[in-house]
Amino acid sequence: MAFTASFLRPNRTLSPFVTTPKAPTFTSRKHSQFDFRASSSSSVDNSENDENKKMIRKEKDGWRIDFSEEKPATPLLDTVNYPIHMKNLSVHDLEQLAAELRADIVHSVSTTGGHLSSSLGVVELAVALHHVFNTPDDKIIWDVGHQAYAHKILTGRRSKMHTIRKTSGLAGFPKREESVHDAFGTGHSSTSISAGLGMAIARDLIGKKNNVISVIGDGAMTGGQAYEAMNNAGFLDTNLIVILNDNKQVSLPTATLDGPATPVGALSSALSKLQSSTKFRQLREAAKSITKQMGGQAHEVAAKVDEYARGMMSAPGSTLFEELGLYYIGPVDGHSVEDLVSILENVKKMPAAGPVLIHVVTEKGKGYAPAEAAADKMHGNGVGAVLPLNNKGIPLEVGKGRILMEGDRVAILGYGSIVQQCVEAANMLGARGVQVTVADARFCKPLDTDLIKQLAKEHEILITVEEGSIGGFGSHVSHFLCLTGILDGPLKLRAMVLPDRYIDHGAPQDQLEEAGLSSKHISATVLSLLGRPKEALHLK
Repeated sequence: MAFTASFLRPNRTLSPFVTTPKAPTFTSRKHSQFDFRASSSSSVDNSENDENKKMIRKEKDGWRIDFSEEKPATPLLDTVNYPIHMKNLSVHDLEQLAAELRADIVHSVSTTGGHLSSSLGVVELAVALHHVFNTPDDKIIWDVGHQAYAHKILTGRRSKMHTIRKTSGLAGFPKREESVHDAFGTGHSSTSISAGLGMAIARDLIGKKNNVISVIGDGAMTGGQAYEAMNNAGFLDTNLIVILNDNKQVSLPTATLDGPATPVGALSSALSKLQSSTKFRQLREAAKSITKQMGGQAHEVAAKVDEYARGMMSAPGSTLFEELGLYYIGPVDGHSVEDLVSILENVKKMPAAGPVLIHVVTEKGKGYAPAEAAADKMHGNGVGAVLPLNNKGIPLEVGKGRILMEGDRVAILGYGSIVQQCVEAANMLGARGVQVTVADARFCKPLDTDLIKQLAKEHEILITVEEGSIGGFGSHVSHFLCLTGILDGPLKLRAMVLPDRYIDHGAPQDQLEEAGLSSKHISATVLSLLGRPKEALHLK
């Protein structure tokens, strides 16, 4: 099975699954696709044999899901088109909804490819958020946004999930043009708290009372912009809810010498619920107010007692967030729907002003054994490749490119992955009797000046091609040719770059076509420079 960037590539055979508590578990069947059949909470079969045949079923240690080939039956999820349809569901129903949602995501991503692990890790959180809060009036901002598949399904886009990350289909990240439930267009990390703070301040200025929730992962929380935003939120004392999705991938201040902070069962759950209760917060704020009025040493002593008391109840390092001015709650089991709903409802009811940080501990890829077992939780953008035994590779000389194909008159110098399009263009031109040279620059800085001189002196036409904007590799090459005087001669130089406009998400080949950087466009440029423009028009 191949995975990329927390992605599951489509049409792969699944590995066996193991039982995990409080989240759906999977049993492998010898098929190349998945199947989930679900049982509705309102129709329980008394027959044990029939019960065992159900592909999504409640067991003592949690929900169990068995895979086979067909699309999963999801009777409860089928009734939820928008968050409004979740409001009257019981905790048990919400747990079943989470199980069906998890099954639906795995099945969907197995067909389309996409961010799997990140989305599986926040299924229960997404269900709890949309049960408690009322989007689009309440604003939920997902930092980066690659984990928002559950959010998309619950907000009216389930029928379009097969188009995700495809041309003219759903974006892989939240997108305001796509849904009113997407409060902020993301795709970059560490921006959610700043965005949420801005929305919260704007809300206060116009006198509204809606909630603003920023969901940020432990990786994004390491960004300086996140800490700057928390500091500002604490200083301004603005009502803002920050949910730290701690999936134990990054060392945070909440970690100990033994590793990241994790929920400690019933005690942790009880203390987190106490921290989030309205009466506890009111009592704490009232005590602060009284000691401030008393002033002097009494206030300092009370502040120290409060800090120590909070430290005893909270995770190690939680006082960092308190020092920034955020009221800390946690750690919370991010896969317990009951705990999440209870705490979020308490926080929603809080009358006291100020930002709140809820520390939620989750597991990336939860409920899907290959993702749970992967050391890197299938995180990263690399594509795995099987190398020959004892392969040591060839040392890459810094600042040196290479010639891939030999031709005459025309040289195409590609930089980056676009070189593949250059090679395809050369093959297309070869079929028309035009033999071109194709070179792979490999480096932009330092430039392979010897290679560039060679190409410029041995060819009439030199075309640079890159997936970059004006001012990039092509500009670097032209500047070098200008300084050396080579451009004073007969050489025709052309630079093919990205257009100066935004290109929407889509299949890579479709994006290259829109940008004018496909093999067809490269071939057409060559033919036009060779004085054969009519042929360029007929390229397919």
